Amino acid sequence: MRHPIAFALPLILIACSGEGANSQTTAAADKPFKTSVIADFDSPWAMTFLPDGRALVTEKKGEMILFDPKNGTKIPIGGIPAVDSAGQGALMDVVPSPAFAKDQAVYFSFSEERDGVKGVALAKGMFAQASDGTTKLDGVTVIFRASPYVEGNGHYSGRIAFSSDGKYLFFTNGERQKFDPAQDPKATLGKVLRLNLDGTPAANNPLAAKGFDPAIWSYGHRNLLGIAFDKDGRLWEQEMGPKGGDEVNLIKPGLNYGWPKASNGSHYDGRDIPDHKAGDGYEAPKVSWNPVISPGGLLYYSGTLFPQWQGSLFIGGLSSQSLVRVKLNGDKAEKADQWDMGARIREVEQGPDGALWLLEDGGDGSQGRLLKLTPAG
Repeated sequence: MRHPIAFALPLILIACSGEGANSQTTAAADKPFKTSVIADFDSPWAMTFLPDGRALVTEKKGEMILFDPKNGTKIPIGGIPAVDSAGQGALMDVVPSPAFAKDQAVYFSFSEERDGVKGVALAKGMFAQASDGTTKLDGVTVIFRASPYVEGNGHYSGRIAFSSDGKYLFFTNGERQKFDPAQDPKATLGKVLRLNLDGTPAANNPLAAKGFDPAIWSYGHRNLLGIAFDKDGRLWEQEMGPKGGDEVNLIKPGLNYGWPKASNGSHYDGRDIPDHKAGDGYEAPKVSWNPVISPGGLLYYSGTLFPQWQGSLFIGGLSSQSLVRVKLNGDKAEKADQWDMGARIREVEQGPDGALWLLEDGGDGSQGRLLKLTPAG
């Protein structure tokens, strides 16, 4: 970590039910894993592990917390900008830099209001912990903002993934429940973006020469709440469909994924949307669901604790209150398992030992728990 620093920030150490503090463990006969309740949070949104085994956890209202699974302590992190958490707004994704051990950089996303309109922002700060334990992100800077900011509180997306070589940052911008921006070449809404690590558009993005915003990698997306690279460098993405039509997509540069012109779902008022079909000019999903699972976070599993699941995608189900596994075979995907978790699952993460960690979507004391899944046997 960095050298001790001095700044004014109240230290709060909150004991909770960590692995070393009487966590509750249950195992169901129909599940191949046992579930341990590790901690409780207030509407957590995302988490990520640091190299030392501690985790950063974001909460919807705008709090970022440094959590130690070994003793269950929580330390609030200072330096976070103001978050507009109305509706689907939140302090969203958080991911350490690919070179975190050297640069201590942390990337995160959040929704904000500017001049009466709202959008999702991508920010970067430096993790800094003082000798007394107080912690903050130093020098927080917004390095990218979705374009345009619009009215409303939905479909921000805001997921972050680094390319396998650590040179590029991929960032999702939802279409903000406005439909048409997903097909608008000048808007970043409804898009997967490829950026340099400083937030500028990466060179040679596939659509820039055609007049698209230079950051755009793929387009025609709705509400993209998960992206992850597999071991071979393929980028997978999941997004919420409308009434039906949740999707897992293999993201390829320059392709149009169809929204709102094509979907395997329908509008909420019952109006039809043409299904994906061969020759329609839109890239079809590898897997879709109808009825929906309402996908939350997305994980590509590479651990050894569950060797039978290596190379699978795991998805948190919100309205379906489930954990969903999708089996991958090269560039193909198929549905595999869906387990009832009894609560909305917002995030799925892989721990240092290969355990699966889940964040529930509710408030503190009301299904906002952090769960750890380990083999049942």
